[in-house]
Amino acid sequence: MMTLIYLHGFLSSPQSRKATLLADFLAPEKDVAVEVPLLPDKPALALRAAERTATSAMGRGAVGLIGSSMGGFYATVLAERYNLGAVLVNPAVRPHRHLDLFEGAHTNPYTGAITTIGASDRAVLAAAQPARLRPARYWLLVQEGDEVLDYRDAVAYYHGSKMTVEPGGDHQFQRFERHLPELLKFLQCATGESASPQQ
Repeated sequence: MMTLIYLHGFLSSPQSRKATLLADFLAPEKDVAVEVPLLPDKPALALRAAERTATSAMGRGAVGLIGSSMGGFYATVLAERYNLGAVLVNPAVRPHRHLDLFEGAHTNPYTGAITTIGASDRAVLAAAQPARLRPARYWLLVQEGDEVLDYRDAVAYYHGSKMTVEPGGDHQFQRFERHLPELLKFLQCATGESASPQQ
């Protein structure tokens, strides 16, 4: 059994469009399970929740990660820590460097939870930033029309990885469902299995 874990972004939830598309696509697959944990909006809590989900799933078999926006950063952290394959959709890159844009109070439109982002969150994200990347474990999906993140940051950061760079689009990544069959094949091939963190 393989488990695909979808990690949503900041101020999102398991009810997001891409998470729903992924679950619907994989519903007929008997040998592939999908988990979409609800990630708190505070980075420290989100990282813990994502890691708990991943380590639990690794005890049952192979694991692949899909991360969107801030979830792409979390997926990168876990991919390097546990030797996992990951598909990243318009991911946040070095988010601690841009957190001043998000400082203050925010309301999650899905859950209604109010979260305040500040300096302590920047420190958490900086400490979690992987010291190095192994490009072969990633497939980067970005659209140049992303109005939230500069796609060029991700293209530079994940240099050497499999990449799909599309003109237009937006931060939601339009027509994500087109890539689902290939996404599944990529993770089935790229996912490694490890029960202990990589140093």
